[in-house]
Order: sequence, then C-alpha cells, then structure tokens
Amino acid sequence: MRRTLLYAVFAVALIAVGLLGYYMGRYYGEKTTVAPQHSTVIVATTTSLYQIGVLNDFFNDFNNSTRMNIKFDVLAKGTGEALRLLADGSACIGFVHAPVLELQYMNQGKIERLAVFGYNEFIIVGPSDDPANVSGASNSLEAFKRIYNAGENGLAKFVSRGDMSGTNVRELQIWNLTKLNPEGKQWYLKSGQGMAQTLLMADNLKAYTLTDVGSYINLVNNGKVNNLVVLKKDPLYLINVYSMYFSKAPACDDPFTLYIAYKLRDYIMSKGQDLLASKYKGLVEPVRGNETLILSAWEELTKLG
Repeated sequence: MRRTLLYAVFAVALIAVGLLGYYMGRYYGEKTTVAPQHSTVIVATTTSLYQIGVLNDFFNDFNNSTRMNIKFDVLAKGTGEALRLLADGSACIGFVHAPVLELQYMNQGKIERLAVFGYNEFIIVGPSDDPANVSGASNSLEAFKRIYNAGENGLAKFVSRGDMSGTNVRELQIWNLTKLNPEGKQWYLKSGQGMAQTLLMADNLKAYTLTDVGSYINLVNNGKVNNLVVLKKDPLYLINVYSMYFSKAPACDDPFTLYIAYKLRDYIMSKGQDLLASKYKGLVEPVRGNETLILSAWEELTKLG
C-alpha cells in the first residue's frame, strides 16, 4: 500500500513538473516573441536595395511570416555612410556592398557579418553612340581607360556618385587599377547623390557612369532613363555582392534587437532567397546554391585596394 502511494505521489510530481515546464516554456517563449512585436529597429542600407524595393519586400514578408509587427526605420545611404552609422550605433542592422570597407570595419571589431545573401553586377552604361568605344573594350579597366582618353579629347563625360558608396568605391578601385586619376578633370563630374539620381544625371548629360544593374533596369522599366545603354560587363571586376551586418556598438547591445536581427537573417537566407529568385531575377540574385562561389568573390574583392 505504501509503495503504491509512493508511486502515485511520484507520478503526480512528474506531471506537476511537466506542466510547470510547459507553462514556463510557453510563458518565456511568448515573452521572447511578443516583446519585439512593438520594437523599432533602425536599418542602414545602400540606396540600390532600397530604391528597387528589395528591402521593403523583405521587411513586409518577414513580418507576415513571423507574425511580428517590427517597424524598420530605413536610412538609405551610400555604403560608406551606412557602415559609419553601424559603427557608431546610429543603426543596428545594415545592408551594404563594398567588401573592402566592410572588412575594415570587421577588423576594427565594429560590425558582425550576419550573411552574404545576394549579388548582381555592376555595369558601365553610356550614350548609344558610345564616343569612347567602351563596347569594344576587353574589360572594365580598358573601358575606363577609353573613357579617360575620350574625356581628355572633349568627347565624353563621366558621372561619379562621389559619395563613398559601394558603387563609388568600386569605381575608384577600377581607376586605381588603370593608374589613371580623373579627379579634377572637367569631364569628370560628381553627383554626390544616390544611384537613381546619378543615373538620371548621366542620362540627361548623355554621359558614362558605373551602376548596379538593378538600379539601371528599374529606371529603364519605369521610363526614367532613355539615353543610356549597357556598354560593358565584366565578371572579374564588376561582380556586386550584398551582405547583411549587425552593429557591435553598445547602443545595439539589446537582446530583443539581436533577436530580431538573427530572426531576419534566418528569414533572408530561407524565404528571402525565394523572394529574390521569384521577383528580383536579374536585379538581385539569391546566393543559394552559389554560397561558396559568392563568398570567394567577396574575399577577392577585398584585395582590390
């Protein structure tokens, strides 16, 4: 009888512990997911991802998929400025595309890479009559040399973003590789603005410029760019890799913000890849299936200087 009673007490205790564990797990699980539902996270991003709509779709689909209601305040800047905002904690999540700058901030311990999630290409666009014969160049370095010579002869103009964005950094890297310096030349103009504004300026002047393919196609499809055509692609020097980062600044050292960042990373590397493949094909490609190749490309780009 006593043994039976002990077994009964033990069984009741086990059930009680199980129920307690269940409700505690449910309570803290709900607390982990419910608390961020009213959070605001500041995001710094390169203008291209913002202007072609990728980030807006990411954030909307993320909230729908997770049943959250996170408000993402987006600061669309050049990559250089976006990385600075991450470094000082003015933004906690960042989307950028300048590997050489990203590596510098990582080495300084100011940012943590969460994912390399997408890629496309930079292209050289210009007037259809192509006075510098860029279309006949063997690669982007030769194309820039031809633009330089045409500019010196009064035949061409080039519009640079001039804002230390990812696009501007790549442009400067190519100029550096050519051993030519266009700085201060009358034909070398700076917009000091985002990619869309730079393309519109080049279109108006019938000038050459370097752009990510997504921004160019988006403006052409919307009828805003009419005088520029694609003149040169270069898989070696013009691959464009997009990465996601988290700030290591004290202002972002918050468990809920970190939770949202990692949850967003998980979404982007799963459902977000499907979204890129279905809606942004040709604009921003998903890395899925090419992760090793794109990461290797990122590493090579850090060596361009």
